[in-house]
Amino acid sequence: MECMRGWSLPLGRWWGVELRVHTFFLLLAVVCLGLGASDGTPHPIARGLALYLVLCAAVVVREIARLLVAAWLGLRLRAILLLPIGGMFAYANPESQEIATQGAGQYLLASTGPVANGATALALAALFLGAAGNFNLLGQPWISSAYLLRSTVWMQAGLAALHLLPAYPLDWGRIVRSNFTRSHGAGAATRAATGLGQLIALAAMVGGWLLHSPWLVIAGFFIMIGAQIEDQGVFFQSVVDTVCMREVMLTDFSTLSPSDTLADALSRCVHSLQEDFPVVRGPQLVGIVSRQRILDALRNEGNGYVQSVMSRAFQVARPEDTLGATIRRITAGRGLSLIPVTESGRVVGIVSVQNLMSSMTLLAEQRRYEREEAPE
Repeated sequence: MECMRGWSLPLGRWWGVELRVHTFFLLLAVVCLGLGASDGTPHPIARGLALYLVLCAAVVVREIARLLVAAWLGLRLRAILLLPIGGMFAYANPESQEIATQGAGQYLLASTGPVANGATALALAALFLGAAGNFNLLGQPWISSAYLLRSTVWMQAGLAALHLLPAYPLDWGRIVRSNFTRSHGAGAATRAATGLGQLIALAAMVGGWLLHSPWLVIAGFFIMIGAQIEDQGVFFQSVVDTVCMREVMLTDFSTLSPSDTLADALSRCVHSLQEDFPVVRGPQLVGIVSRQRILDALRNEGNGYVQSVMSRAFQVARPEDTLGATIRRITAGRGLSLIPVTESGRVVGIVSVQNLMSSMTLLAEQRRYEREEAPE
């Protein structure tokens, strides 16, 4: 999910969890408006928007149920990406990831969404049938802006049925991936599962076109998008887990002392491109301070010492640690933008969000050049 930001919109942080919505929700709104206009009913825009809200409600029911189960399991979430077919979770620590993808936890999470949508569909059907004896639940079309109450029931039931398909990243597709993982490893299993998901998505789109079912085409399209997002995430993870910190850390960096005045520290900032500085006392790392924190303190409190504004809450990495592990530390720690790399208690490098992408790009070019220059 690290690659999701370019195609998603932020909805803020909720209880420490970053919430983002995929931009294809906007495309789906246009589709619903188009279907509302084609149904030939009065007030097509209002009915199209209502149909869109019916679909959003099905996703909300599903994700609230999954969040409640995740909380009951004690899972720590880092981010949620909402797609029209449901949400994708990113976990804050390896323990949560393990619980969510292995054993009883994965089956519970995989069942929660379909059960919640299915139960909601049954409850709504019973309510509508009881309130109006002539309510035509089985009439065609099942989902249409012309029949919003019936659409409410079948949208919930349809989302439940959709996630029972063995198409990754749908709920039961994740179970298939987990079974593949035990015999083929995580990377190969995810690639196989996403490939199967894309085949099912393609079959759904072709079937929807042949059967003149726009919702089947839409479902197949969004399964395809979800599978591609997961596949990109696995590729990204496989790359960063093969890169060591010593390959991308900055070795030409500046440090500050806790006894430096803020004015002296600001002078050091002027001659450095760093945004964050390790604070060392002799060879020992004692804190981290940002350029912005130094500026704010000087403006608001006047000159003082670095030790009064530095952060003592920090994490360190070793040169042999993988970049993937370090990225997880950066994203798990709120506001954490710098990780010093230490060896035998001495700071030998730094990795920051600011320089990470540049370092990765240059490393890729270096590896490509070395491959080209290597003797046959």
